[in-house]
Amino acid sequence: MELSSAVDLITGKVVSVLENEASLLTEVGAEIDEIKLELISMKAFLDDADRRSGVEPTNETDSRWVENVRDIASEVEDVVDEFMYHFSKQQQWRGKPSRFFFKLIHFPKNLLVRRRVAFKLHGINKRIKSIAERNQRYRCFWSESRKSNQQIGGGNHHNNWVKNLSESVLFLKEDDLVGIDKTQQELLGWLMDQELQRTITSVVGMGGVGKTTLVANTFNKRVVRQHFDYCAWITVSQQNIVTELFKSMIKELYSKAKEKIDLVINLDSMSYRDLVGALVNFLRPRRYLIVIDDVWSTEFWQDINIALPANMNGSRILLTMRKEDVASFEFGAVNHIHRLKPLPFDESLSLFCKKAFVGKGGQCPPYLVSSARKLVAKCEGLPLAIVALGGLMASKNSVARWNGVYNNLNRELSENDTYFRRLKYISLLSYHDLSYRLKQCFLYCCIFPEDYVIKRKRLIRLWMAEGFVELEKEIIPEVVAERYLTELICRGLLQVVSRNELGRPKKCKMHDILREFAVSISKSMKFVAKYDGAKEVEDNGICRWSIEAKDKEIKATSKAALSRVRSLFVFAVNETSKTSFNRLPSGFKLMRVLDLEDAPINELPDELVNLFNLRYLNLSRTRVKELPKDIGKLYNLQFLELKMTQIKELPAGIVKLENLGHLIAYHYNVNSGTFDYVFGPIVPSNVCLLNNLQALSFVEARGDFIKQLSKMTQLRKLGVGNVKETDDKNLCFAISKMVHLQTLVVKSCSEDEEVKMHALESAPPDLEKLGLSGKLEKVPHWFNSLDNLTRLFLHRCRLRDDFLPHIQALPNLGEITLLNAYEGVRLDFIEGFQKLSI
Repeated sequence: MELSSAVDLITGKVVSVLENEASLLTEVGAEIDEIKLELISMKAFLDDADRRSGVEPTNETDSRWVENVRDIASEVEDVVDEFMYHFSKQQQWRGKPSRFFFKLIHFPKNLLVRRRVAFKLHGINKRIKSIAERNQRYRCFWSESRKSNQQIGGGNHHNNWVKNLSESVLFLKEDDLVGIDKTQQELLGWLMDQELQRTITSVVGMGGVGKTTLVANTFNKRVVRQHFDYCAWITVSQQNIVTELFKSMIKELYSKAKEKIDLVINLDSMSYRDLVGALVNFLRPRRYLIVIDDVWSTEFWQDINIALPANMNGSRILLTMRKEDVASFEFGAVNHIHRLKPLPFDESLSLFCKKAFVGKGGQCPPYLVSSARKLVAKCEGLPLAIVALGGLMASKNSVARWNGVYNNLNRELSENDTYFRRLKYISLLSYHDLSYRLKQCFLYCCIFPEDYVIKRKRLIRLWMAEGFVELEKEIIPEVVAERYLTELICRGLLQVVSRNELGRPKKCKMHDILREFAVSISKSMKFVAKYDGAKEVEDNGICRWSIEAKDKEIKATSKAALSRVRSLFVFAVNETSKTSFNRLPSGFKLMRVLDLEDAPINELPDELVNLFNLRYLNLSRTRVKELPKDIGKLYNLQFLELKMTQIKELPAGIVKLENLGHLIAYHYNVNSGTFDYVFGPIVPSNVCLLNNLQALSFVEARGDFIKQLSKMTQLRKLGVGNVKETDDKNLCFAISKMVHLQTLVVKSCSEDEEVKMHALESAPPDLEKLGLSGKLEKVPHWFNSLDNLTRLFLHRCRLRDDFLPHIQALPNLGEITLLNAYEGVRLDFIEGFQKLSI
């Protein structure tokens, strides 16, 4: 049901058309205006459906209606984009003499286009109304059925199942567990130490990693039960009613009291105040242990904490959670956090064999060892997945059947509820708890191949280009998108592969099992389609394609199917496809995102310059040698990625890309120890006219580029080479005006040419990364003011004076790279450098 954002985006596009192009709409405007109202109503329904998904079972009526709305919304987007496609041709005439523009508007062909669009929209409007009427007609029957079901107790079935699912681990046998001994000893130490203050221990980890199982086994230990006067286990959910949880706690605690207390009998009539009072009075004089399983928010803790007195009897509270930000909350005077990691491979294999070979004492037959290891590797140490997969394989005894499951694991996970229902539910709880924008951001990650390492910056820019990132006042979209990424990581939905010098995620990936679920959801939602490039793609209405090319070329497909595509990713997944690759298929019309990073293509489709809707173009590490001269036609382009390409000069038409925000074009000479370790293409001097450009890196200065640079006050990232000594005043003047600059790389035209930076009176206040390549006579006086600097790179600077005193007190400096930067005898990193990592 995660469609509300798509509808929201289309509504925004429709409003934009109405407001900005009203003079050209005539017949089209009335139909679009009516559709806009329908889309707003659809979005309201889908927002509500989105909140309910994962909390209660989805009925067939709603599912069918959502599917119909999805298809309608996609058609509306197609029609509006088609109209804008034709209108874009008219925009190319703006600024010309008015008589030409007047003739173009009233040209019969244009009139025909408008009428055709209006006719299509009119038909869509009729279908929207019929879908709504049909949905309402049949919904009443379903509502009556559901009401009857609830009256006989069926309405609580889902909630009871969830609670039973969680608490069933309390009854697992000791020999069913693997790899918890060391972790459990740490928990036992915290629970039974000599600390008299009430302490809170949080066990945090992704869904299915075994938090509840570990805590349940610890909770059941006889030594634990004997240490505390009273123990209680409380299972919570994403929709908590605090008073009901208090009642459950009272029942569990009072039922174990030696004295008979009639309070339990009157629970239903007790107020919130009475319930809190009963718990506080009972627990205050005692040493207690309360386990609260699956805490989702700090707000919940604040609600329940009032009933758990902070006595001096050595009481303990043990929490499980999957959100890192909740675990980091200041729960009380004494906090402990254990971050539960996936099982190592050997322990994973042992657990799998226990489940798959029950009748053989957990011993894997030699002929299945290879297959078992492959299946276990797919689980990536997730115990819940290992147990579920082991249970499935217990009934299969041939290599062919085992390989069949491995090769079709996505289908097994999607369709085999007998073994994977619990795994699906627990794994996707975090997903269902996301907002609709974050759900799209998560599903988008399954576009990348299995085990693909995704760079943070690339992912963030893609989300922005797709329109997933909500615009917030006075906050740049990159910051909002990075917040989204942090949220997905905190919930365990994405795994961090590496971090930068300040601990920020640099690269991430999807867990194999979560990715399989994401692929399944994406397919059912028509969110993304995955192909191997070897067969023709069917026209199924899916507008995002991820092609994992395994052959020498991508098979051509119908233009009808291609014309619907909004986003295309091409991945060369083996050496064969990387060594020989032909041109991409032509026929794309309304493309928004084209990501060809690492695809070994030699040239771009001729139609590229006609993709008026294109926001994002990534050609990094391709064999492309030049951009089309008419690239200026892509006036909606926002992101242009040209890293490690063979492009040596950018065409003059680049200056027409008025919406371009990021131009990333650096090239590293990886195996070179020479001065020219990094270089970029030559850009036209008047590229400085691009007022929306925020990132320009790395380019070679030519002509009066440095003089023009002072116009680019909006830059946040700048990398420039071929700088001469005579450019110093112009360059420093330009940098002084870039008050938002965060990254600066300056490289002189040769290693004997001085990089003169003393004309800069003060550095940009937000500067985080600084790189200087070229001779430095002395350390710039503003070095010691770089309070936000995290990374410093000095290359061939050949400084004679000790520069460490100028930077040792910088509070955030985490990484220093020095390549022939100092010609003195020695440098002593003795004082300061509080965040420098080695």
